[in-house]
This record gives sequence, C-alpha cells and structure tokens, in this order.
Amino acid sequence: MATKKFRVVVPEKSLPPEEQQAKINDVRKSIGSITSKFPVLCSDASILRYLKARNWNTNKASKMLKETLKWRLDYKPEKIQWEDVAHEAKIGKLYRANYFDKRGRTVLIMRPGLQSKSSTDVQIKYLVYCMERAILDLKQDQDQMVWLIDFQGWSMSSISVKVTRETAHLLQERYPESLALAILYDPPKVFESFWLLVKPFLEPKTYKKVKFVFGDNQQSRKFMEELFDMDKLESVFGGRNSIGFVYEDYAKRMMMEDKKISDSTNNECKSPSPSSMIQELQHSETNSDKTSEASDDETGSSTFLEEVEEKIEERNCKY
Repeated sequence: MATKKFRVVVPEKSLPPEEQQAKINDVRKSIGSITSKFPVLCSDASILRYLKARNWNTNKASKMLKETLKWRLDYKPEKIQWEDVAHEAKIGKLYRANYFDKRGRTVLIMRPGLQSKSSTDVQIKYLVYCMERAILDLKQDQDQMVWLIDFQGWSMSSISVKVTRETAHLLQERYPESLALAILYDPPKVFESFWLLVKPFLEPKTYKKVKFVFGDNQQSRKFMEELFDMDKLESVFGGRNSIGFVYEDYAKRMMMEDKKISDSTNNECKSPSPSSMIQELQHSETNSDKTSEASDDETGSSTFLEEVEEKIEERNCKY
C-alpha cells in the first residue's frame, strides 16, 4: 500500500546582505561562466529567488536553477506568442490585469469557475505565456506578482487535480518566489474540502502567501482598499470598475506587447556554439563536484550535460 509523504517544514532563515551575496556568488560559481549566456536567469536577483526557495541551501538552489535552465532550453517559453494561445484565452479564465496594485506589482486574474475544454498541456502553455509576460511587465523595483482568484461560478465540478498539480509545480519549480500574494476571493464553503487536497502540492512558504478574502467582510474590504485602486479594480472583487474582461481589447494589447518584445527576445535566444557551452558546463560540473556539499539531491553530471547539449544543438539549428 502506498504511503503518503509529508513535507518537513524547515524554519525560514534570514541572512544579512553580505551573507546573501556570498551565497549568490557560490551558486554562480557552481554553475560556472555559462551564467553570462543567461544574464536574466542568472542575475543576482534571480539567483536570490532560487536561494530563498531552497532556504539558502546553495547546493539545492544550484540544482534547481540548472533544472530550470534545461526546462527553458526545452520548452522555450520566451518563444510562445499570442497566436499560439489565443484560443485558450478567449474564455477569460486567466488574464493579466491592465493595472498594478498600490505597490506596483503585476496582477494576474484567475477565474477557475470557467471551464476550459483544452488539454492540461494547452492550459499550462497559456499559463507559461501569462507568467512570462507578467514578469516582463514587472516594474523595475518589483520582482513578484499578485494573483487575484475569482470564485464566481466555481463548484466541485470545476476541479482538475492534474491542472492544479501542474500549476503548483510550474510556479514553485520554474518561477520560484515570483508570487507575493494569492487572493482567493469569495471561495464557497465547499472549497474547503478542495483546499485540503491542494495544500500537499504546495510548499509551506507558498500556501502562507494565500489570503482568503470575502466581499461581505469589513476587514476583507479594508484589505482590498489598502492594496488596490478601487476605481481600477473589477466590481467582482469589490471595486468600481464594471467593465471586466473584454477579449478583443486584451488580444490587441497582447499582440502589441508581442511585437514590442520580439526583437529583444530573438536577440536573447541567439546562443554561442554548442561546443563552447558544453565545455563551460563540463567545467562548472567539475568544480561543483569538488566544492558543493554532498547531497542525495545531486543529479548526475553526464546526464545533465547530455540533456543540455541536445537542447542547445536543437536551439542553434533554428537561429
């Protein structure tokens, strides 16, 4: 009989700036000079998110970052265009708001009560598109976003455990520490049962960011007023904006954004020769073996190199 695995909750550490920088440098050294080929993913701010996600364990943060690198080479999230996901966007189940919260954070709106007939892969592809665009939309002094989840029309029949699991995995493993707050607005009583099913998919630090908000609760209303401009916030969330989601307007906005970023995205995707990158990866793996802490989480160097080599070669053939 299968046994259920429970997460071990490790208290979160708080490190002074100089120790944080030392950890960042250790991760960058572990990965090697290849970090210069991925300046955004391997920036100080990005590495810091991976360290926080792994409670400052440099070995685990390095492993997580390498896995994300392989995923990006394979999945090519920066290449997803509006035309690839427009059909999934039509139902309005997920979209990026045209406003920020009062702290300047990007807002993603989700409406799980709306049913999508698409496969899990298609739904996740659209989520990846939205995450990529939301991150590009972040203001310079922000690195996290807010999720606003509207439960209007939600019922137990709306549940897809597979989509929920894949969404949690994507958020935590590929976009660590990108979520500042998830606001669950007016979830029905029956949602409590589903929440008990969802929590095992979430890291403790992720579900601590979940806030239950109810429109008929005075404290909840005060919370929303402090966080959002009520003239811009949709009426379904207690705001004064009655327009809501209009697909045609959203499509125009997304196509304009795609056009603006296409040149810079194409430039970032141009990789150096596979052989030079593989040599750097081999060097980084050798150094990592010598300097990193022993851990059962370590992946085999040869497997990592073989997978990355294959993805880089595939990528270079197209550009």
